[in-house]
Amino acid sequence: MLLTVETTKTPAQLREDLSKACAAHQFGVLGIHDLGAKLKEKGVEFSGEALVFEICNPHQAKKVLDAHPELSTALPCRISAYRGTDGKTRLATIRPTRLIGLFDTPTLRAVGQEVEEALEKIMREAVQ
Repeated sequence: MLLTVETTKTPAQLREDLSKACAAHQFGVLGIHDLGAKLKEKGVEFSGEALVFEICNPHQAKKVLDAHPELSTALPCRISAYRGTDGKTRLATIRPTRLIGLFDTPTLRAVGQEVEEALEKIMREAVQ
């Protein structure tokens, strides 16, 4: 279900590197959520690191929305940069092919595959 890439970089280092990799593949970063900071802001102790990047390729998003507007519930794509309980940093995303598959939309399989391939390239470039 998940596409995961391990790295020696910290989630903070990935903030810039992932943004650059997204731009190189025609994806924009719509927002970055620092979950650790947000939890602390709400009075919840969290010792880990987790950043969630909301990213989008507008051309691919339009294909999805034109075919099935209800799939807007699955947009934008998200990539998480987090430090696992084992101390290792990873990038992870839900595979678009699996996510689209949940909606039984065979007409969008090719879009899901294209987006998944792009996300994998983005993640692998960001961790270099």
